[in-house]
Amino acid sequence: MSIENNIQTVKDFFAAIGRGDSEALLALVTEDIEWIIPGEDWPLAGTHRGHAGLANLLETASRSIETSTEPREFVAQGDRVLVVGFAKGKIKATNKIFEDDWIFAMTVRNGRLTNIREYVDTQALARASRASNVQP
Repeated sequence: MSIENNIQTVKDFFAAIGRGDSEALLALVTEDIEWIIPGEDWPLAGTHRGHAGLANLLETASRSIETSTEPREFVAQGDRVLVVGFAKGKIKATNKIFEDDWIFAMTVRNGRLTNIREYVDTQALARASRASNVQP
């Protein structure tokens, strides 16, 4: 696949996320997709594998977070696409707002994503996920 096609696959992936279209997302990833989200103390952190792992991640995300994600720049070489973006959202359990500058490193083979690695502001997300220690 060409670099342009790889970028388009990634753009289609983010468009499907924006629509909340799980079926389209699954069609854009391989059966053995691996999505790594670093961090601790927030609901989406961890390594998510395969269609079941992706479906579980999407379900967890819909239950625990409201977010708008804006991919701003796509940089590609070979089968790798780096996406630079920004997200703003709220952790539902704490009702706390976060802002997050991020980079996704994605691998595309034969028109489908095989690997996603997020580089996110884990501190901002962990802070928004923690309950306040304020006593009434």
